Amino acid sequence: MAELNTDDSGGGKKGKHGKKRAKKSSTKIDMTPMVDLAFLLLTFFMLTTTFSKPKAMEIGMPADPKPGDPEPPKINNAITLMLTEKDKIFYYTGEFKPKETKLQETNFSKDGLHKILLDNNQWAKTKIEALNKQFETRLIADTTYKRMVREVKQKKEAITALIKTDNKATYQNVIDMLDELNVCFVGKYALVDISQQELDMINKLK
Repeated sequence: MAELNTDDSGGGKKGKHGKKRAKKSSTKIDMTPMVDLAFLLLTFFMLTTTFSKPKAMEIGMPADPKPGDPEPPKINNAITLMLTEKDKIFYYTGEFKPKETKLQETNFSKDGLHKILLDNNQWAKTKIEALNKQFETRLIADTTYKRMVREVKQKKEAITALIKTDNKATYQNVIDMLDELNVCFVGKYALVDISQQELDMINKLK
């Protein structure tokens, strides 16, 4: 608290003309209450603040087949993306046929993988963009919007992406691939092992 020093020592003396001089007072400020207040405010904001939560991407992984389970159906509306060294991507669409399948090369550029995924997933892109407009104009609720987007991504008309890597691909390549799939409205994807035939075809094209 502030204190006022009213020491009368030396005060009240007369000047040359017999007039008393004004008393001089000094001010002393006690900062202890201010420090207490600062700590109280700091404690209050720390207890009431919502800390940022870690963000994670949902990844749908296929369950391992059990003995006696029927063979999974063949995926015709699929694109297989194979990652290798130097950020290269080799891909093909449909079912793999050793004598007929031809690999094509691309990369992570905007005119590469991004354009390929959007071109192959045009059906889902159109549907989701229409839902985005309805959500922005508040024609549908947030929970309804998220549910409808998930349903569109799971439709049979939407593509399924199969991600494969060789022993020279990096973890960053896989993360970039998953991010790109999310941006391009691909909701069905799986990380699967690369076959020896596919690996041989990649090595020939390097």
